Amino acid sequence: MVSVTVQATHLPMSPFLNQSKPWVSVICTCYNQGSFVGEALRSVVEQDYPNVELVVIDNGSTDQSIQQIDEFAARHPAVRVIKNPTNVGLNRAFNQGLKLTVGRYVIDLAADDVLLPGRIAKQAELFNRLPGYYAVVFTNAAFIDGQGNRLGTHYPLDSNGRARVRVPSGNVFCDVLDRHFVCTPTMMMRRSVLDELGGYDESLAFEDFDFWVRSARSYHYAYLDDVLTLKRRLPDSLSTQVMQRNNQLLASSLIVCQRAFDTCQTDNEQHILARRIGQFVRKAFYAEQFDLALRFGQLLSRIESPGAATRLFLGMSYVHLPVNGLYRRYRNWQLSRQLKLAGVIHR
Repeated sequence: MVSVTVQATHLPMSPFLNQSKPWVSVICTCYNQGSFVGEALRSVVEQDYPNVELVVIDNGSTDQSIQQIDEFAARHPAVRVIKNPTNVGLNRAFNQGLKLTVGRYVIDLAADDVLLPGRIAKQAELFNRLPGYYAVVFTNAAFIDGQGNRLGTHYPLDSNGRARVRVPSGNVFCDVLDRHFVCTPTMMMRRSVLDELGGYDESLAFEDFDFWVRSARSYHYAYLDDVLTLKRRLPDSLSTQVMQRNNQLLASSLIVCQRAFDTCQTDNEQHILARRIGQFVRKAFYAEQFDLALRFGQLLSRIESPGAATRLFLGMSYVHLPVNGLYRRYRNWQLSRQLKLAGVIHR
Protein backbone atom coordinates (compact mmCIF):
# COMPACT_ATOMS: atom_id res chain seq x y z
CA MET A 1 0.00 0.00 0.00
CA VAL A 2 1.41 3.38 -1.04
CA SER A 3 0.95 6.07 1.59
CA VAL A 4 -0.08 9.53 0.46
CA THR A 5 0.20 12.83 2.29
CA VAL A 6 -2.45 15.42 1.48
CA GLN A 7 -2.25 18.93 2.83
CA ALA A 8 -4.50 22.01 2.63
CA THR A 9 -8.27 22.06 2.54
CA HIS A 10 -10.67 22.70 -0.31
CA LEU A 11 -10.61 26.47 -0.52
CA PRO A 12 -11.18 28.76 -3.50
CA MET A 13 -8.11 29.92 -5.38
CA SER A 14 -9.56 33.39 -5.85
CA PRO A 15 -11.52 35.60 -3.45
CA PHE A 16 -13.43 36.96 -6.44
CA LEU A 17 -15.74 34.03 -7.09
CA ASN A 18 -18.29 34.21 -9.87
CA GLN A 19 -21.10 31.77 -9.29
CA SER A 20 -22.17 31.96 -12.94
CA LYS A 21 -18.86 30.58 -14.18
CA PRO A 22 -18.06 26.86 -13.84
CA TRP A 23 -15.09 25.70 -11.83
CA VAL A 24 -11.93 24.65 -13.64
CA SER A 25 -9.63 22.11 -11.98
CA VAL A 26 -5.91 22.15 -12.71
CA ILE A 27 -4.07 18.95 -11.78
CA CYS A 28 -0.30 19.40 -11.82
CA THR A 29 1.88 16.29 -11.62
CA CYS A 30 5.55 16.69 -10.75
CA TYR A 31 8.46 14.28 -10.83
CA ASN A 32 11.95 15.74 -10.43
CA GLN A 33 10.96 19.02 -12.06
CA GLY A 34 12.11 21.29 -9.26
CA SER A 35 13.68 23.74 -11.69
CA PHE A 36 10.35 24.39 -13.37
CA VAL A 37 7.46 23.58 -11.03
CA GLY A 38 7.36 27.03 -9.41
CA GLU A 39 6.84 28.73 -12.78
CA ALA A 40 4.16 26.20 -13.73
CA LEU A 41 2.21 26.78 -10.52
CA ARG A 42 2.51 30.55 -10.74
CA SER A 43 1.05 30.42 -14.23
CA VAL A 44 -2.10 28.87 -12.73
CA VAL A 45 -2.69 31.25 -9.84
CA GLU A 46 -2.01 34.25 -12.07
CA GLN A 47 -4.85 33.35 -14.46
CA ASP A 48 -7.66 35.92 -14.66
CA TYR A 49 -10.43 33.31 -14.46
CA PRO A 50 -12.20 33.52 -11.08
CA ASN A 51 -13.08 29.89 -10.29
CA VAL A 52 -9.91 27.79 -10.42
CA GLU A 53 -8.80 25.01 -8.08
CA LEU A 54 -5.26 23.63 -8.12
CA VAL A 55 -4.03 20.24 -6.93
CA VAL A 56 -0.32 19.41 -7.06
CA ILE A 57 0.93 15.83 -6.92
CA ASP A 58 4.61 15.26 -6.22
CA ASN A 59 5.20 11.80 -7.57
CA GLY A 60 8.13 10.66 -5.45
CA SER A 61 10.61 13.34 -6.54
CA THR A 62 14.19 13.05 -5.35
CA ASP A 63 15.30 16.57 -6.28
CA GLN A 64 14.20 19.92 -4.83
CA SER A 65 10.64 19.65 -6.14
CA ILE A 66 9.08 19.12 -2.71
CA GLN A 67 10.73 22.21 -1.31
CA GLN A 68 9.55 24.32 -4.25
CA ILE A 69 6.00 23.01 -3.93
CA ASP A 70 5.90 23.53 -0.16
CA GLU A 71 7.13 27.10 -0.48
CA PHE A 72 4.49 27.80 -3.10
CA ALA A 73 1.71 26.19 -1.04
CA ALA A 74 2.73 28.26 2.00
CA ARG A 75 2.07 31.40 -0.04
CA HIS A 76 -1.15 29.99 -1.55
CA PRO A 77 -2.98 28.01 1.15
CA ALA A 78 -5.87 27.11 -1.17
CA VAL A 79 -3.56 24.84 -3.14
CA ARG A 80 -3.82 21.17 -2.22
CA VAL A 81 -0.69 19.04 -2.30
CA ILE A 82 -0.36 15.27 -2.55
CA LYS A 83 3.05 13.78 -1.71
CA ASN A 84 3.66 10.28 -2.98
CA PRO A 85 6.70 8.68 -1.30
CA THR A 86 7.39 6.76 -4.52
CA ASN A 87 6.55 7.32 -8.16
CA VAL A 88 3.20 5.66 -8.79
CA GLY A 89 3.11 6.51 -12.49
CA LEU A 90 1.74 9.54 -14.28
CA ASN A 91 -1.75 8.15 -14.85
CA ARG A 92 -2.33 7.06 -11.28
CA ALA A 93 -0.99 10.35 -9.94
CA PHE A 94 -3.37 12.30 -12.17
CA ASN A 95 -6.30 10.15 -11.00
CA GLN A 96 -5.35 10.91 -7.39
CA GLY A 97 -5.78 14.59 -8.12
CA LEU A 98 -8.95 14.06 -10.15
CA LYS A 99 -10.65 12.46 -7.15
CA LEU A 100 -10.06 15.60 -5.09
CA THR A 101 -11.43 18.08 -7.61
CA VAL A 102 -14.91 19.32 -8.47
CA GLY A 103 -14.40 21.39 -11.63
CA ARG A 104 -16.63 21.01 -14.66
CA TYR A 105 -13.50 21.31 -16.80
CA VAL A 106 -10.05 19.83 -16.13
CA ILE A 107 -6.50 20.71 -17.21
CA ASP A 108 -3.68 18.16 -16.89
CA LEU A 109 -0.58 20.31 -16.32
CA ALA A 110 2.94 18.91 -16.40
CA ALA A 111 5.19 20.64 -13.89
CA ASP A 112 7.56 21.85 -16.61
CA ASP A 113 4.90 23.50 -18.80
CA VAL A 114 3.36 26.96 -18.45
CA LEU A 115 -0.16 28.36 -18.93
CA LEU A 116 -0.09 31.68 -20.75
CA PRO A 117 -2.29 34.55 -19.50
CA GLY A 118 -5.96 34.22 -20.36
CA ARG A 119 -5.79 30.54 -21.27
CA ILE A 120 -8.33 29.23 -18.77
CA ALA A 121 -10.83 32.01 -19.44
CA LYS A 122 -10.65 31.58 -23.22
CA GLN A 123 -11.02 27.82 -23.16
CA ALA A 124 -13.80 27.84 -20.57
CA GLU A 125 -15.70 30.48 -22.52
CA LEU A 126 -15.57 28.37 -25.68
CA PHE A 127 -16.52 25.22 -23.77
CA ASN A 128 -19.58 26.97 -22.34
CA ARG A 129 -20.81 27.70 -25.87
CA LEU A 130 -20.32 24.13 -27.10
CA PRO A 131 -22.85 21.28 -26.94
CA GLY A 132 -22.36 18.60 -24.31
CA TYR A 133 -20.95 16.14 -26.83
CA TYR A 134 -17.69 18.11 -26.99
CA ALA A 135 -15.12 16.49 -24.71
CA VAL A 136 -12.01 18.60 -25.35
CA VAL A 137 -10.99 22.14 -26.22
CA PHE A 138 -7.35 22.29 -27.35
CA THR A 139 -5.10 25.04 -28.70
CA ASN A 140 -1.76 25.77 -30.27
CA ALA A 141 1.39 25.88 -28.13
CA ALA A 142 4.85 27.38 -28.22
CA PHE A 143 7.84 25.15 -27.52
CA ILE A 144 10.49 26.32 -25.09
CA ASP A 145 13.77 24.84 -23.90
CA GLY A 146 15.05 24.41 -20.37
CA GLN A 147 15.97 28.09 -20.14
CA GLY A 148 12.61 29.29 -21.42
CA ASN A 149 13.80 30.23 -24.90
CA ARG A 150 11.11 29.84 -27.55
CA LEU A 151 11.88 27.20 -30.18
CA GLY A 152 8.81 27.26 -32.39
CA THR A 153 5.14 26.30 -32.27
CA HIS A 154 3.18 23.06 -32.48
CA TYR A 155 1.29 24.33 -35.53
CA PRO A 156 3.21 26.74 -37.77
CA LEU A 157 1.92 30.31 -37.68
CA ASP A 158 1.02 32.76 -40.41
CA SER A 159 1.72 36.50 -40.22
CA ASN A 160 -1.42 36.97 -38.08
CA GLY A 161 -0.36 34.39 -35.50
CA ARG A 162 -2.88 31.81 -36.71
CA ALA A 163 -2.22 28.20 -37.66
CA ARG A 164 -1.09 27.82 -41.28
CA VAL A 165 -2.32 24.24 -41.45
CA ARG A 166 -5.73 22.65 -41.15
CA VAL A 167 -6.27 21.57 -37.57
CA PRO A 168 -8.88 18.83 -37.08
CA SER A 169 -11.97 19.79 -35.11
CA GLY A 170 -15.35 18.18 -34.51
CA ASN A 171 -15.37 14.42 -35.13
CA VAL A 172 -11.65 13.67 -34.92
CA PHE A 173 -11.65 9.90 -34.42
CA CYS A 174 -9.96 9.17 -37.76
CA ASP A 175 -7.43 11.93 -37.12
CA VAL A 176 -6.63 10.43 -33.70
CA LEU A 177 -5.97 7.08 -35.34
CA ASP A 178 -3.84 8.66 -38.04
CA ARG A 179 -1.38 10.82 -36.12
CA HIS A 180 -0.48 12.73 -32.98
CA PHE A 181 -2.05 16.09 -33.83
CA VAL A 182 -3.18 17.41 -30.42
CA CYS A 183 -0.53 19.08 -28.29
CA THR A 184 -1.41 17.27 -25.05
CA PRO A 185 -0.77 20.04 -22.47
CA THR A 186 -3.09 22.43 -24.32
CA MET A 187 -6.18 20.34 -23.61
CA MET A 188 -9.05 21.33 -21.39
CA MET A 189 -11.25 18.27 -20.81
CA ARG A 190 -14.87 17.93 -19.80
CA ARG A 191 -14.98 16.39 -16.34
CA SER A 192 -18.05 14.25 -17.05
CA VAL A 193 -16.19 12.53 -19.92
CA LEU A 194 -13.20 11.77 -17.69
CA ASP A 195 -15.56 10.34 -15.09
CA GLU A 196 -17.33 8.24 -17.73
CA LEU A 197 -13.99 6.82 -18.87
CA GLY A 198 -12.84 6.16 -15.30
CA GLY A 199 -10.03 8.72 -15.56
CA TYR A 200 -6.73 7.70 -17.09
CA ASP A 201 -5.95 4.00 -17.48
CA GLU A 202 -3.44 3.31 -14.70
CA SER A 203 -2.17 0.15 -16.42
CA LEU A 204 -0.62 2.24 -19.21
CA ALA A 205 2.71 4.09 -19.23
CA PHE A 206 1.22 7.26 -20.74
CA GLU A 207 -2.21 8.80 -21.04
CA ASP A 208 -2.90 10.79 -24.17
CA PHE A 209 -3.24 8.23 -26.99
CA ASP A 210 -5.59 6.06 -24.95
CA PHE A 211 -7.69 9.05 -23.82
CA TRP A 212 -7.95 10.31 -27.39
CA VAL A 213 -9.07 6.94 -28.76
CA ARG A 214 -11.64 6.32 -26.06
CA SER A 215 -13.08 9.84 -25.96
CA ALA A 216 -12.99 10.67 -29.69
CA ARG A 217 -15.02 7.59 -30.51
CA SER A 218 -18.09 9.14 -28.84
CA TYR A 219 -17.29 12.84 -28.45
CA HIS A 220 -16.08 15.81 -30.49
CA TYR A 221 -13.02 18.05 -30.07
CA ALA A 222 -12.84 21.82 -30.62
CA TYR A 223 -9.70 23.68 -31.68
CA LEU A 224 -9.15 27.22 -30.39
CA ASP A 225 -6.67 28.91 -32.72
CA ASP A 226 -4.44 30.66 -30.22
CA VAL A 227 -1.07 29.99 -28.56
CA LEU A 228 -2.02 29.59 -24.90
CA THR A 229 0.60 27.19 -23.48
CA LEU A 230 4.37 26.94 -23.32
CA LYS A 231 5.39 23.32 -23.83
CA ARG A 232 8.91 22.55 -22.60
CA ARG A 233 11.12 20.34 -24.73
CA LEU A 234 13.75 18.54 -22.66
CA PRO A 235 16.21 15.71 -23.38
CA ASP A 236 14.17 13.20 -21.32
CA SER A 237 10.80 13.94 -22.93
CA LEU A 238 8.50 11.13 -24.10
CA SER A 239 9.58 11.70 -27.70
CA THR A 240 13.10 10.66 -26.72
CA GLN A 241 12.10 7.97 -24.21
CA VAL A 242 10.37 6.01 -26.97
CA MET A 243 13.81 5.44 -28.52
CA GLN A 244 15.11 3.67 -25.40
CA ARG A 245 15.40 -0.10 -25.53
CA ASN A 246 13.51 -0.77 -22.30
CA ASN A 247 10.79 1.88 -22.62
CA GLN A 248 7.23 0.90 -21.66
CA LEU A 249 5.59 3.35 -24.06
CA LEU A 250 5.42 1.02 -27.03
CA ALA A 251 3.82 -1.80 -25.06
CA SER A 252 1.12 0.65 -23.94
CA SER A 253 0.71 1.79 -27.54
CA LEU A 254 0.00 -1.80 -28.60
CA ILE A 255 -2.77 -2.06 -26.02
CA VAL A 256 -4.31 1.18 -27.28
CA CYS A 257 -4.08 0.04 -30.89
CA GLN A 258 -5.86 -3.18 -29.96
CA ARG A 259 -8.61 -1.14 -28.30
CA ALA A 260 -8.82 1.12 -31.33
CA PHE A 261 -9.19 -1.92 -33.59
CA ASP A 262 -12.08 -3.15 -31.45
CA THR A 263 -13.86 0.20 -31.78
CA CYS A 264 -13.32 0.82 -35.51
CA GLN A 265 -16.63 0.85 -37.34
CA THR A 266 -15.65 1.29 -41.00
CA ASP A 267 -13.09 -0.06 -43.45
CA ASN A 268 -11.60 3.41 -43.73
CA GLU A 269 -11.05 3.65 -39.98
CA GLN A 270 -9.34 0.27 -40.02
CA HIS A 271 -7.14 1.30 -42.96
CA ILE A 272 -6.05 4.47 -41.15
CA LEU A 273 -5.28 2.46 -38.02
CA ALA A 274 -3.28 -0.01 -40.10
CA ARG A 275 -1.00 2.80 -41.29
CA ARG A 276 -0.45 3.87 -37.69
CA ILE A 277 0.34 0.32 -36.60
CA GLY A 278 2.93 0.15 -39.37
CA GLN A 279 4.65 3.16 -37.81
CA PHE A 280 4.71 1.39 -34.44
CA VAL A 281 6.31 -1.66 -36.08
CA ARG A 282 9.19 0.60 -37.10
CA LYS A 283 9.45 2.25 -33.69
CA ALA A 284 9.51 -1.10 -31.90
CA PHE A 285 12.18 -2.36 -34.30
CA TYR A 286 14.37 0.70 -33.73
CA ALA A 287 13.96 0.27 -29.95
CA GLU A 288 15.06 -3.35 -30.40
CA GLN A 289 11.77 -4.53 -28.90
CA PHE A 290 11.60 -7.17 -31.61
CA ASP A 291 8.91 -9.37 -30.07
CA LEU A 292 6.72 -6.30 -29.68
CA ALA A 293 7.29 -5.34 -33.33
CA LEU A 294 6.08 -8.79 -34.34
CA ARG A 295 2.99 -8.42 -32.15
CA PHE A 296 2.22 -5.13 -33.85
CA GLY A 297 2.63 -7.01 -37.12
CA GLN A 298 0.15 -9.66 -36.01
CA LEU A 299 -2.42 -6.99 -35.19
CA LEU A 300 -1.78 -5.31 -38.53
CA SER A 301 -2.34 -8.62 -40.33
CA ARG A 302 -5.82 -8.82 -38.81
CA ILE A 303 -6.69 -5.64 -40.72
CA GLU A 304 -4.77 -5.89 -43.99
CA SER A 305 -1.61 -7.32 -45.49
CA PRO A 306 1.49 -5.36 -44.46
CA GLY A 307 3.18 -3.35 -47.20
CA ALA A 308 6.64 -4.13 -48.50
CA ALA A 309 8.44 -1.71 -46.15
CA THR A 310 6.63 -3.05 -43.08
CA ARG A 311 7.37 -6.63 -44.14
CA LEU A 312 11.04 -5.68 -44.31
CA PHE A 313 11.00 -4.33 -40.73
CA LEU A 314 9.17 -7.43 -39.54
CA GLY A 315 11.72 -9.64 -41.27
CA MET A 316 14.60 -7.79 -39.63
CA SER A 317 12.81 -8.13 -36.27
CA TYR A 318 12.98 -11.92 -36.63
CA VAL A 319 16.78 -11.76 -36.85
CA HIS A 320 17.12 -9.19 -34.00
CA LEU A 321 19.24 -6.76 -35.96
CA PRO A 322 20.97 -4.41 -33.43
CA VAL A 323 20.12 -0.89 -34.57
CA ASN A 324 19.15 1.05 -31.47
CA GLY A 325 22.45 2.79 -30.81
CA LEU A 326 22.78 4.02 -34.39
CA TYR A 327 19.13 5.05 -34.55
CA ARG A 328 19.34 7.04 -31.29
CA ARG A 329 22.40 8.91 -32.51
CA TYR A 330 20.59 9.73 -35.75
CA ARG A 331 17.41 10.87 -33.96
CA ASN A 332 19.34 12.97 -31.45
CA TRP A 333 21.19 14.66 -34.31
CA GLN A 334 17.90 15.22 -36.15
CA LEU A 335 16.15 16.67 -33.09
CA SER A 336 19.12 18.87 -32.26
CA ARG A 337 19.17 20.20 -35.81
CA GLN A 338 15.43 20.89 -35.76
CA LEU A 339 15.67 22.77 -32.47
CA LYS A 340 18.62 24.83 -33.66
CA LEU A 341 16.78 25.75 -36.87
CA ALA A 342 13.65 26.60 -34.90
CA GLY A 343 15.67 28.74 -32.53
CA VAL A 344 17.12 30.71 -35.41
CA ILE A 345 13.76 31.13 -37.09
CA HIS A 346 11.88 32.22 -33.98
CA ARG A 347 14.41 34.57 -32.40
